[in-house]
Amino acid sequence: MNPNTPSPEMNFEHSFKRLETILEKMNSGTITLDESLKLYTEADRLINECMQKLNDAEKTIEVLIKNRSGELVINAEGKPQLKAFEGSP
Repeated sequence: MNPNTPSPEMNFEHSFKRLETILEKMNSGTITLDESLKLYTEADRLINECMQKLNDAEKTIEVLIKNRSGELVINAEGKPQLKAFEGSP
């Protein structure tokens, strides 16, 4: 596997760091057109993955904060109650 190719299991922070690296390379003006196209394609995929992870995190936070009356739901152990979302993997 190419070390510059992120794994499918990459977390948000690693994906974001990879995006920064891609941007630096593309702005350097030292890469070929073919490499630029490959990096652009990878960056597009990473942006979509990061956006999905941010959207999922936002939904999780909303569940932690609110129940039907707008109050935080606490379980028997004193921890915020979590709820799975439809559409989550």
